[in-house]
Amino acid sequence: MVVVGGGVVGLTTAVVLAERGRRVRVWTRDPVERTTSAVAGALWWPYHIEPVAAARAWALRSLEVYGTLAARPEETGVRLVDGALGETDLADVESWAAGRLPELRRATAREYAPGPAVWARLPLIDMAVHLPWLRERLRRAGGAVEERAVSDLAEADAPVVVNCTGLGARELAGDASVRPVRGQLVVVENPGVDTWLVSTAPDGAMAYLFPQPGRLLLGGTAEDDVWGLDPDPAVAEGIVARCVALRPEVAGARVLEHRVGLRPVRDTVRLERTVLPDGRPLVHHYGHGGAGVTVAWGCAEEAAALVASS
Repeated sequence: MVVVGGGVVGLTTAVVLAERGRRVRVWTRDPVERTTSAVAGALWWPYHIEPVAAARAWALRSLEVYGTLAARPEETGVRLVDGALGETDLADVESWAAGRLPELRRATAREYAPGPAVWARLPLIDMAVHLPWLRERLRRAGGAVEERAVSDLAEADAPVVVNCTGLGARELAGDASVRPVRGQLVVVENPGVDTWLVSTAPDGAMAYLFPQPGRLLLGGTAEDDVWGLDPDPAVAEGIVARCVALRPEVAGARVLEHRVGLRPVRDTVRLERTVLPDGRPLVHHYGHGGAGVTVAWGCAEEAAALVASS
């Protein structure tokens, strides 16, 4: 079979299928290191994804997998890191994640000064390591990744096709309901920040700090229906200013890189089995918004079940 799309959702789905005995090839337009997933801040948290109940279930299943992978962070890119999620009520999180996040509690005022927040130990994934690791895990399971662009899903020469193309589904699946939400972040030298932080101001402005090995990711933005991939210097300046207001030690940190990515948002994730014009089974698996990393394993297992029923 062919999985079209080489981001975290496509690769994870391919791994699940291959490890269940399927012969799998991934077709990706871009190298996996240059997909939208490579730009992700990649904190485990169901953000900007619907339907909420299903997303939480997928996220909790993925949490189990990431917890195991975190035992080998240098190999997998997955670490468990403490941090504060601002403007979040503890009871709301406990309503769906109680017992699954053993470090979950209210953040102290010292940990998060602007207001109510929760403190948790969550998976934080270094995508520069994780995506190549997924590719290698797929290879060990007998699969392969091929750099190949398609203009029609029917081009895939396989008995079953899985569509994990994200925003590409606008053209490949004729689905105008999947749309971009632009995110920009700034990568700086880490001055010693070892916990993550996410904050949302009353005006909706977002700030986050995600420590990764050798660097610190500062974000972010969420601009609906914006397609541009060029970093905006004014936006970058605002990101840094918001992060400095929360963690003053970041002031003056040397900028290493600017990143921009387009989250593939849809009213609901499309996880559905249909058929190609020639009758071959086609499983759609896209529209994960800002939570592709968060739900990857749980959602991939559900997609694999749809393939098995084909």
